[in-house]
Amino acid sequence: MEELNKVTPKLPNQEFDYYKIAKILLSRWYWIAGSVLICFLASNVYLWYTPKVFATSAVIKFEEKKSEISDMVGMATSTDRANVSKIQSETIILQSTPLLLNAVKHLDYRMSFYVVGRVLNRTNELYPAKPLDVQLINFDTLNFFHNLITFKPINKTSFNISYQGQQSILGKDITQVCYYNVPFTVGPTSFSIKYPADLPKTASFLFKLNAPEDFIGRIRGGLHTQETAKNSNMLSLQQTDSNPRFAADALNAVVQEYMHYDHSQRTKSALQMIRFIDDQLNFLATKLNGSESSIQEYKQNNKIIDVSSASDRVIGRAKELESQISIIKLDLLAIDQLQQDIVKGKDNVNINLNTVGASTNTQIGEFVANLNSLLSLKTALLKTYNNNSPQIQDIDRQILQIKNTTINSIVSSRKLIETKLKYEQDQLVPVNQQIAQLPAAERQMVSLKRDFEVNDKVYSFLSEKKLDQEILTAGILPGATIIDLAQPNYNPVSPDDHSFHRTAIILGIAIGLGFIILIRVLNPYIYDKETVENITTIPIIGVIRKFPEDIDEFSTQILAISKPKSIFAESVRSVRTNLNFLASEKKSKVICVTSEVAGEGKSFVAVNLSSTLSLIDKKVILIAADLRRSKLHKTFHVPNDMGLSNYLANRCSIDDIINNSNQEGLDFIVSGPVPPNPSELLHSARMTELINNLKERYDIIMIDTAPIGLVSDAIPLIRMSDINLFVIRSGKSKFYAATIPQRIAQEYHLDNTVIVLNAFAQDQLHSGYYSTKYTGNNYGATYYYYSDYAGNEGSGYYIDDNENKWWHIWNWFKK
Repeated sequence: MEELNKVTPKLPNQEFDYYKIAKILLSRWYWIAGSVLICFLASNVYLWYTPKVFATSAVIKFEEKKSEISDMVGMATSTDRANVSKIQSETIILQSTPLLLNAVKHLDYRMSFYVVGRVLNRTNELYPAKPLDVQLINFDTLNFFHNLITFKPINKTSFNISYQGQQSILGKDITQVCYYNVPFTVGPTSFSIKYPADLPKTASFLFKLNAPEDFIGRIRGGLHTQETAKNSNMLSLQQTDSNPRFAADALNAVVQEYMHYDHSQRTKSALQMIRFIDDQLNFLATKLNGSESSIQEYKQNNKIIDVSSASDRVIGRAKELESQISIIKLDLLAIDQLQQDIVKGKDNVNINLNTVGASTNTQIGEFVANLNSLLSLKTALLKTYNNNSPQIQDIDRQILQIKNTTINSIVSSRKLIETKLKYEQDQLVPVNQQIAQLPAAERQMVSLKRDFEVNDKVYSFLSEKKLDQEILTAGILPGATIIDLAQPNYNPVSPDDHSFHRTAIILGIAIGLGFIILIRVLNPYIYDKETVENITTIPIIGVIRKFPEDIDEFSTQILAISKPKSIFAESVRSVRTNLNFLASEKKSKVICVTSEVAGEGKSFVAVNLSSTLSLIDKKVILIAADLRRSKLHKTFHVPNDMGLSNYLANRCSIDDIINNSNQEGLDFIVSGPVPPNPSELLHSARMTELINNLKERYDIIMIDTAPIGLVSDAIPLIRMSDINLFVIRSGKSKFYAATIPQRIAQEYHLDNTVIVLNAFAQDQLHSGYYSTKYTGNNYGATYYYYSDYAGNEGSGYYIDDNENKWWHIWNWFKK
């Protein structure tokens, strides 16, 4: 290998490698599988303990039906509901408290029974089943015992009753022994239970008394409505509950009660008109009877048999005009009453008569129908909102607007009625003048007869109107039709097992991948050469594999020599090969080995490199230059009382500190006793003299120095070395460690610094997710041939390929 021309250092081009990213994510597949398994089990536990929710539905259709009887008699009907926000207003009515309260009363609500589940003592409602025949002996609907009562049979004559008292301390239950068919008292309520012949001996039930109000929240919480189609008049109602039978019964009760409510609302206006007509009939009946008596009495007193034909004509005309005037006055009375009802804010208003101004009256009828609809909507909303809420204020504005419009229309109609009344009264003036020309007795008789016949005609008119309204009332039908009643549905709609399992699997995969990414993000250590290459331009001279077995603390067994066919030994030899290309012009090379902190394996690397260099006919000496914490003497099993510190202190000669090892061609110098001034000794001229002297004797001088990130002892040795070898340990050195060699090289103008990645073990989780691309010769670094031997462990070339594999556990047992 030849060095590249010296240029400005530049990091190599690195590109994302999606294949590596996939390998990283799948490197801990068992984490993903474990998280998926845990989430899947958690979803099953949740589904096991979560009560099932069942749903049922019903459909009703809104329509403004006419009475078949009213069609027969040719009567026009006015609707009391408008189509303004029809679905919205009817939905609010369906969920109103009065309607739900009346619906609950149609159910068998008084007593609920439960069975205690085996899992977490969860109770399950038994509706509509009643396993116990419980009789109420003394029961007050306003004051009764509300809590759960537990029933446990003892024998055929007795049973246990336990319950939590109203004033029990610390929630302790009260237990008492009771007997079948014998009354017992719980709080203010007395019960009696008949002996059930088919009751299992180990049966345990709970029961409680209910008020109708107890079910309102349950029904309202599960009641949902929506249009079956946009702008349609069909409403779909859905009821959800943990009991499918209760859901169906409750929804049917709500629908039936709504139909009853709707019918009663439609009947109100007709009954109101009948009451108005009855009041007028009672008043006219009194006047009619008085007029008839006055005529008979006058005839008897004056001995008048009959009036003339001229008088008859005058009477007929006067009778006709006065009848019209009386009916018009009734219309004025009715329209005035309508105006008063609107002004006073009555909840339901109605047009009582419809004889005058048909077109105007129709318009008023539409306004009144809209007003009634808004009033009903406001009444329903007040069950949920207060008077200051935006919903109520908006309804109030609409009500005020339509009231003003209706009153303006009433005023206009009243003017038309008054105009017609004046016209009829003007027509009556000449008739009265003709009557005034009759003889006195005949004139008096005409007056009496006229009053009678006018009252009789008005009475007949009102009687016909009453009959028409009674016929109309009998033919009123609800404004909605039940299309489909609710049926119990025993297939739960919640929780959705498939959805939960699918979500659990996705969540498990996300958690597993997220944990892998989190470990990667939080990882502060260097694991592979790509990471080093991404941080610094200092070249990596080699990657030393991690020895697969445990090694002793002091490396007493030189593994590169004792395990020559291992992957570890081969990786050390690879570093040795690349060292030969550095400072190749030097006859004797000084190699300084250092690291950032202790524990990164610089001494381990120095010992093994020295050993392998001695195997290629190189005369090598290894110097323990870490005067503070050297362990080289323990590696070679020699005392540390005479070494480098003694020589630097001028207490011995070079020959006194040189030791021979068992390996031919390998000598070593131990550190010696720890001096008080190690940095000063290494900076002394004696150290330079020692290196120069050793160059004459050895081909390779390997110096094991102190960590450069902790102390400055190694600086003079680095400056006088031909090769500076910086050791980075995989999984031990942090990212900052990779920046130190380049900083030292720039600070001291060194171009002989290289990096060795020590203790490398293939771990896809922490491997780089990019590939290094070397393009051109514009990088300020020298590149070397080396291998990390990834994927070659099973090639059969290394003696530890087949050792310590889990599938060879049987061989371990045989040993």
